[in-house]
Amino acid sequence: KARTMEKEYGPNKVAGEKFLAENGKKADVKTLEVEVPQPDGTKLKSFIQYKVLKEGNGPLPKDTSMVTVHYEGKLIDGTVFDSSYKRGNAVPLRANQVIKGFTQALVHMPVGSIWEVYIPQELAYAERMQGQIKPFSALIFKVELISLGSKN
Repeated sequence: KARTMEKEYGPNKVAGEKFLAENGKKADVKTLEVEVPQPDGTKLKSFIQYKVLKEGNGPLPKDTSMVTVHYEGKLIDGTVFDSSYKRGNAVPLRANQVIKGFTQALVHMPVGSIWEVYIPQELAYAERMQGQIKPFSALIFKVELISLGSKN
């Protein structure tokens, strides 16, 4: 099954790697090396890229923090697959209850920040199909970290 997936969706992986390689050369794009804990106890070394659209000056969330965010997710071709902005309401969530790359961005963002985050496929959905998102797709998110802590 893995070989079939790789054969069918391998071009997505190649396109994402090419996109990220080019994107990383832009002057306003920063690369953040990350270590992501895996289910077997090892750590995956990877990276996310980001561009600061607005610099916040609030506290940094932990991966277990409740946060409130606005976000828009896009494929590298610009197709929007999800947007809290379009729904008109910010989303409360635990920072570690989203894809790994999103969590890694959140824990480095001061409250009040708006970042455009570029996530490699292995920190997104990897080989899984998720709605409009094909396996091995790199993703782009505009993330606005509105607040830290739950609003009960």
